[in-house]
Amino acid sequence: MDKQYSYADFLKAMGQTGKESSAENLLNEIYLDMFLNIIHREQSSNRLLALIDEALDQKDMAAFMEYTTALHQLNSPK
Repeated sequence: MDKQYSYADFLKAMGQTGKESSAENLLNEIYLDMFLNIIHREQSSNRLLALIDEALDQKDMAAFMEYTTALHQLNSPK
């Protein structure tokens, strides 16, 4: 995941005569990668929230700090 796509790559794919499907394939790959990233982030976030709840229930401050830091890093813009 987290592949880097450029507008130049897309324009190059569009410029290839007879290969309109090349540009379409590139767009499909970009959208699929974005979708998978969103799903992965949501699942990771839900897992960390459950671990945070468990740490609070057990009054485990070290685990709470570890999981909240991980959640903060997950949600911070890159």
